[in-house]
Amino acid sequence: MSPDNLSAVMHGVNDLRLEQRKIPVPAGNQLLISGDQSSFSIVWLTHNINLHRIHTVGICGSDVHFLTRGAIGKYVVEKPMVLGHETSGTVAGMGNLVKGFQVGDRVAIEPGVGCRFCMHCKSGRYNLCPDTKFFATPPTDGSLTRYVAYDADFCFK
Repeated sequence: MSPDNLSAVMHGVNDLRLEQRKIPVPAGNQLLISGDQSSFSIVWLTHNINLHRIHTVGICGSDVHFLTRGAIGKYVVEKPMVLGHETSGTVAGMGNLVKGFQVGDRVAIEPGVGCRFCMHCKSGRYNLCPDTKFFATPPTDGSLTRYVAYDADFCFK
């Protein structure tokens, strides 16, 4: 029996549903993160991955705002979206492209990932990158789910 990926999915204003989603398959330098502390392994033959287990996801004002209003400024929820972006979890496995993590490491996730190429990103100020993508900001799904794939260089022990 494969593990499930129960997720809090917003379908519209004040319409939040618990749904099963596919467990994402991380690629390259991504980690798969989960909160389940039981032993678990998945083998992907074509991907170098880290497996992570989600432990905690905070609900913040932006999650509430999206749910109750359907938008924040120019960011409008137009299709079902998983909420949540303040996340911690546990590494459950490793791929050979990821360095500096071990199975069992606890990690916190930086919810915004910059382009990595602009002057802001290259100077370490990726929070100022105009192309930053955030968890739970349309069109990007969030982390209020059992498993997420995320770039290892934005996960911190």
